[in-house]
Amino acid sequence: MSLKARKVTAALVATGLFAFSSAAMATNGYFTHGVGTASKGMAGTGVGSNADMGAIMSATNPALGVFVEDRWEAGLSIFSPMRSYEASASQLNGGFIDLGGCDPISNPGACLPSHTINTGKIDSSSEFFPIPYVAKNWSLQNDTNITMAFYGRGGMNTDWDDSSASATSYFCGTTPTGGPETGPGPYCVGKAGVDLSQAFLTLNYSGMAGENFAWGIGPVFAIQLFEANGVGTFAPVTETFAASGGTTFPSSLSNNGHDTSTGWGLAAGMWWGISDTFSVGLAYQSKMSMSEFDDYSDLFADDGGFDIPSSLKFGLSWVASDALRVNFDIEQTDYSEVDSIGNPMVNLVGCPTLPLGGTDLSSCLGGANGAGFGWDDMTTYKLGFEWQADEKNTWRFGYSHGEQPIQAADVLFNLLAPGVMEQHITLGLTRARDNGGAWVFSFMFAPENSVTGPSMFDPTQTIELSMSQLEFEVGFTF
Repeated sequence: MSLKARKVTAALVATGLFAFSSAAMATNGYFTHGVGTASKGMAGTGVGSNADMGAIMSATNPALGVFVEDRWEAGLSIFSPMRSYEASASQLNGGFIDLGGCDPISNPGACLPSHTINTGKIDSSSEFFPIPYVAKNWSLQNDTNITMAFYGRGGMNTDWDDSSASATSYFCGTTPTGGPETGPGPYCVGKAGVDLSQAFLTLNYSGMAGENFAWGIGPVFAIQLFEANGVGTFAPVTETFAASGGTTFPSSLSNNGHDTSTGWGLAAGMWWGISDTFSVGLAYQSKMSMSEFDDYSDLFADDGGFDIPSSLKFGLSWVASDALRVNFDIEQTDYSEVDSIGNPMVNLVGCPTLPLGGTDLSSCLGGANGAGFGWDDMTTYKLGFEWQADEKNTWRFGYSHGEQPIQAADVLFNLLAPGVMEQHITLGLTRARDNGGAWVFSFMFAPENSVTGPSMFDPTQTIELSMSQLEFEVGFTF
C-alpha cells in the first residue's frame, strides 16, 4: 500500500475513533439498513450476491470474502436522524391516579402519582453524525481468504435539551401548596437523553468448496459506549431503592458520563451458486455477550446488561442480464433476546415500591426482570437493483420495509430510543477509476414514521414518537 493510501486510511480510522463517541444510528430498530457503501445503495442487500462489492461485504456475509480483490476499502457517511416527540393534553396534570378510594392522607396506598409530560412538540438536537468504515481482503493459498473490517453498525442517540421541554409530577417534588411540581425535561430532572455507540471489528476466514459453494466464519469483537442523562426520576422504582426499603438511592442510574462495554460473538455464512444466473446466501451473527455497564446497573436489566442481539440474513441474487442484477434479502433481528431491549415497561408493575401489590424485586429497574424498551423482534425485507450502465459507471437502487419494533404501551421509556423507522429508499453509484480502484456513493432517505401510545404513568395522555432520516456515504477502494 502506498504512503498516501496509508495516510488516508489512518485518517479515516482516527475519524472513526473520534466519531465513535457520538455516533447515532436508528434505522432497522437500532441497526443500520446495511453495511458498506455499495450494499447501502441497494437498501442493504447482497447476502446472496457474488459481485465484488468490496471487503466490507464480509460484515454482511463472511463467505463473500472469496469474491473480493485484495484491495483496501474505506468510507465515511454523514447520517442525519430527525427525531421528535409530542404529548397530548392530560386530565391528571401530574396528580394522583386513583387505584380505588385514593386519599393522600387517609388512604395513600390507593394513590399512584402520575407523571405528565407537558404538551408541545419537542425536537431532539444533534442531527449530524460522521460514521466511517475500513476493510481489507488478503487472498491465501487454496482459494482461501482473510478479511478484516472495522465499522459502526448500530447505536442510538437522543438529546432532549429544548428549554420548553418539561413535565409535572409528584416524582418531581411538591409545590409549596402541596401539589405536583413541574421540572425541566421530559422526566422533570433536566436535560434527558442517551448516547449509545457501537463499533465492530470482524476477522473472517473464507474459502471455496468446489466451484459453486463458498463459506466463511470468524469472530466479531465489539465495544460500546453508553451515557444516560435526565432519568433520575425513576430512582424510586430501582432494585437498589426497593431492596433497601426506600432508604438508599441508586448511584448508577443517571448522569454518570460515558461507560464502556466490550464483548464478542461469532459470524458465519455461506454462498451457493445454484446456476449461472441464480445464487443464494445465508449469514448468521450470534448474540454477542457484552460486559455490563456498571455505571448504569440501576437502569438496565441484569445489573447493567446490554448484550447485542443476534441476526439472521437470507439473500437471493438473480443476474437478469449482462447489465442488471436483482437482489432480494430478508433480515431477522432478535431484539427480544436481550432483556434490556426486549423487556416491556409494564414489568415495573411487579416492583414493590409501586402501590400495585408487586412483590418481585427483580421487576424493578436494574433487576433481572427489569423494564427495558419493550422492543419486538424485527423482520426486514429488502429489494435491490444493480445496473452497469457502462464500463465505468454502475448504478444501484433499493427499497426496504420492516415493521418498527416499539410497542405503543412503551412510548414513555422509548423517548430515549425512538427507533421507529420502517421504510428506506436508496440510491447508489460506483465510478471506476483508471488505476483499478473506484469511488462509491450512496444516499438513503427514510420517510417519517411514528408510533403513538398512552403514557404508562398517565393513562389520560398519549405520546407520539416521530423520526425521519437521511444519509449520504462515500467510499473508495485502492
